Amino acid sequence: MLPYIFTEKKGIHLIDLNRTAEKLDESAQALKSISRSGKKILFVATKKQAKETVKALADAINMPYVTERWLGGMLTNFATIRKSIKKMNTIEKMLKDGSAENMTKKERLVLTREKEKLEKVLGGIAQLNRLPSAIFIVDISHEHIALKEAKRLGISTFGMVDTNSDPTTVDFAIPANDDATKSIAVITQYIANAIKEGLDERVHAKELQDAEDADTDHDDIDGDIAINVEEGADGKAGRGKKPAGPGQRSRRPAARK
Repeated sequence: MLPYIFTEKKGIHLIDLNRTAEKLDESAQALKSISRSGKKILFVATKKQAKETVKALADAINMPYVTERWLGGMLTNFATIRKSIKKMNTIEKMLKDGSAENMTKKERLVLTREKEKLEKVLGGIAQLNRLPSAIFIVDISHEHIALKEAKRLGISTFGMVDTNSDPTTVDFAIPANDDATKSIAVITQYIANAIKEGLDERVHAKELQDAEDADTDHDDIDGDIAINVEEGADGKAGRGKKPAGPGQRSRRPAARK
């Protein structure tokens, strides 16, 4: 972390905020590009100081998150995790549509507790149908298992890195205090805003494309109508002008004498 440290004061290392701003902007642009392409970004922050802030911001931009406990194999054994999510959704459906009414009170209580337990750990990734394209981590030392799994699968890694961590272990390191609630909120808010901009640009581009497709279809229809009108006019003009062939009787009625 030496390149990112401004000075040392009473045994405390102070981070160079110019480098923080530089790396934060670099990370934000990369995440904005990923979100613009329609891919998912997983937020990971199980520290007490970070979980509520990260959960709220991830929910606001409709991105998956893990803020309670990182289950070993959450990425490397994603198929098994998806089975647990499916089980959670099935229990929730049973409790809502009345299917559990035929069960005893004790059985319903067991189901409810199991659902709450699964939802606490997996609720943030319930809509994650495939592996994310990137992972944003608050405190890479604390979330070392998540970082290791992401690196193993080739998933792009972004993280807040304090002076007690190794910035070379992540693809995009953001030097910052990962223990202070305000610091976490500022960094995560900036990242969330960049991701939202990418999502908005994706929606806007899709609307423009739909409008262009509609105009193209309209022009094609107008062209087909014009061609049909011209063909119809030519056919009408040519009727009656073709002379009767030999041996053909004229359809004009004979004049009365």
